[in-house]
Amino acid sequence: MSTPPPPPPPIPPPPLPRPPIVYTGRPLLHLFVVEKFGLLKSKSDHSVFYKRSTVGIILLVVYVDDIVITGNDIEGISSLKSFIHTQFNTKDLGELKYFLGIEVTRSKQGIFLSQRKYVLDLLTETGKLRSKPCNAPMNPAVHLTRDGKPFEDPEKYRRLVGKLNYLTVTRPDIAFPVSVISQFMSSPTIHHWAALEQILCYLKGAPGRGIVYKDHGHTQIECFSDADWAGSKVDRRSTSGYCVFVGGNLVSWKSKKQNVVSRSSAELEYRAMAQSVCEVIWIYQLLTEFGFKTSIPAKLWCDNQAALHIASNPVFHERTKHIEIDCHFVREKIQQGLISTGYVKTGEQLGDIFTKALNGVRVDYLCNKLGMINIYVPA
Repeated sequence: MSTPPPPPPPIPPPPLPRPPIVYTGRPLLHLFVVEKFGLLKSKSDHSVFYKRSTVGIILLVVYVDDIVITGNDIEGISSLKSFIHTQFNTKDLGELKYFLGIEVTRSKQGIFLSQRKYVLDLLTETGKLRSKPCNAPMNPAVHLTRDGKPFEDPEKYRRLVGKLNYLTVTRPDIAFPVSVISQFMSSPTIHHWAALEQILCYLKGAPGRGIVYKDHGHTQIECFSDADWAGSKVDRRSTSGYCVFVGGNLVSWKSKKQNVVSRSSAELEYRAMAQSVCEVIWIYQLLTEFGFKTSIPAKLWCDNQAALHIASNPVFHERTKHIEIDCHFVREKIQQGLISTGYVKTGEQLGDIFTKALNGVRVDYLCNKLGMINIYVPA
């Protein structure tokens, strides 16, 4: 009896497909092509690439597939554009005029940024284009709570709040009211909708207002830090706000409710100072990385004498032991010579607009101090 032939060897399973390369918000241009040209990725902001040479500097900013290239190395910029064009099907749109809804206007006085078209489209969408304008984005006498009749269309409320959030990119004057109405996204009421409508009516008064950037003859970094003690009627948390200037031009601002309840005005002001110092240090590191020389120490202005005393006093006491980390952090930056503190009168505190609702006269005054103008106003 013959032996049966051995069974055929098993067929190996097909190779698993290679996992796709996923770029989470970073296109191929980010990772390979730009660095192949010789640009370095910024350690302070990963969406910015730069290249320094004896001629000057090239800066490239990427947002998904939109690119902005600037700098003072004209030949290097031309070579970079040609190099990118050989790698991708790109289109050179020339001098920057419109980017992600932000309009850029140039003149002998400087560079002006606004979102006028964005505002007009928003007013048209909401039917507020013919509404009567108001002179303040929020009524100082109104304190929003969670009580009241629910708004009939919460999705509409959330959608508009999101659009207003993006508008704060060039409209710091609405940063605080937008921050307030954002706190009621889960269950908005008719009172919250009325506050949102007032912001729209305020925008109707000056849809073309924006920020102007020009040469002020210096490179000093200044920051105005402010806080509103127990301003929220819902949980009695305080609101911190700051604005940072580089060379006299507004470059960063924020309005945010603090994460904890502060027991005194000095405590909340000091917490706001710690947040402001973080932002100033980041801006200083970013500019230093690019090779821009700035005057050090940066000036931190505050209108609370007790908070300034804590920053300069090395002795801790009972009232500051629970904010010890913030105290050490701010004092360390002062000792390193990166920060110096100064007192500013409450009437000249530019951070006031980021912490509380103000009347129209005060809003206009602070907008002027922040470098906000409306070039579309008839002469």
